[in-house]
Amino acid sequence: MAEEDLRKFGGVPGVFSSFEVIGEVTEALHSLLKKSYYVTERVPRLEEDISFVPKDREQVIYIYMYRLAENPNLKNRKRLREAPVEVPGEGVFYHRPPVILDVFYLICVHSKFRSEAERLLGWTLLTMNNTTSLIKRPRRFILPEGRAVDSLGRDWNPEGKLEGDGLAVEKVSLALVDDLTVGDAINIFTMNEAPYRPFLTYRARLALDGPLLSTSGTDISMGRLDDPMEQPDRKASATKSQEPISRPSGRIVGSPPPPKRVTPGPTAHKLRATQPTSKKEDK
Repeated sequence: MAEEDLRKFGGVPGVFSSFEVIGEVTEALHSLLKKSYYVTERVPRLEEDISFVPKDREQVIYIYMYRLAENPNLKNRKRLREAPVEVPGEGVFYHRPPVILDVFYLICVHSKFRSEAERLLGWTLLTMNNTTSLIKRPRRFILPEGRAVDSLGRDWNPEGKLEGDGLAVEKVSLALVDDLTVGDAINIFTMNEAPYRPFLTYRARLALDGPLLSTSGTDISMGRLDDPMEQPDRKASATKSQEPISRPSGRIVGSPPPPKRVTPGPTAHKLRATQPTSKKEDK
């Protein structure tokens, strides 16, 4: 965090609040496929190493995170702003806006027989399609003292109910995207010394929160309010001077005309061009 920000707010920064989210998204993806499988009694093996090839008839689902990028359409300025967290007796917290990331996963399958692999790929596609949110839980903030809380100041619980006014919710969406061409996929398989397999590409969108900056308070500047002890006659005289002028008949006169515009430069002479006379009129 910049030194000028520390001097300006007079606070102490804490640790990063959500640097573990990328790994948690990968773990959530593993857990989703493992808990949702019901086709056969034996659950497919989940692997991150796409070069792994089992020697028996074991089916494998590969989950390979191959790139991540900051979302340019949701990019925020890096200025400090008030954090959406309230902890009684802890003052005010500031932080930088979260970094919005797009994390891309390569999903492919392996089976001894191609038809079984294709069935497994279809089941994976439908399972991921029915999942609207990979992660949906209260947003986590780590105080400078090291305690994890939600936006309401309660101890952070990932399984907590999403209830309460002002509760900030962390939501990680998952979408099927066409991010890799066949040539790009072949290069990835070749670099990992893995055989080419049919694949799917998914994008998980998440936010990374940095440290909280604690301060003792903040100053609020407000405009001048009417003095309740001001004399009524003074208010009446001030109001009267602003009322529009009216004629004796009661008809309101419009606003006064604007001041006459003065053209810069020398004084103009009141000359008028004359029409030339024809020859017949001269005779």
